[in-house]
Amino acid sequence: MELKKTKNAILPTPWGDFKLIGFEEKDKNKNHIALVYGNIDVNIPILSRIHSECVTGDALFSLRCDCGFQLKKALTMIANEGSGILIYHRQEGRNIGLLNKIQAYSLQDKGLDTVEANHKLGFSADERDFTSCIKIFNMLRIKSIKLLTNNPFKIKLLKKNGIDVVQRISLIVGKNSKNIRYLNTKEKKMGHLLSVKK
Repeated sequence: MELKKTKNAILPTPWGDFKLIGFEEKDKNKNHIALVYGNIDVNIPILSRIHSECVTGDALFSLRCDCGFQLKKALTMIANEGSGILIYHRQEGRNIGLLNKIQAYSLQDKGLDTVEANHKLGFSADERDFTSCIKIFNMLRIKSIKLLTNNPFKIKLLKKNGIDVVQRISLIVGKNSKNIRYLNTKEKKMGHLLSVKK
């Protein structure tokens, strides 16, 4: 997989100014973004988040998931840390795409959970490929991180590919009556580390 680093610019946000770096995944016609805050010292573990694109949660304030809440909390924590990186991984809907995600939502409205809906549409529970994220860390010379995640699979994958995850920092935010089944499904069927009760 060929990944090309493109131009960067300053992105002012409510949490401060981030350096916005673009990455082009040519063979799959996808673009990814790294949001870098502060001065990165590659000799110490960097507070990091891999955040998969969620238009409905990140941009449209959906309560069906916890994605938008996680994005805001991660940016806040990185800014409070004084430095860090958030990779905005553009694989919408666990990489089934926005329109398929809407179809999955429709099936969930009829009673299926997120995993069942994906299977009904012919997809696995999670279609994401994190190769581009590993390459972004490598291109930025980041080898050691403190990872903001509830997903142990990400930790195993990063470690397997030479990224030393020295600490997992949980990111449990945004629980509400609209997404409690979604969170329970992530915990019970996908192994996410959540303390969610019905």
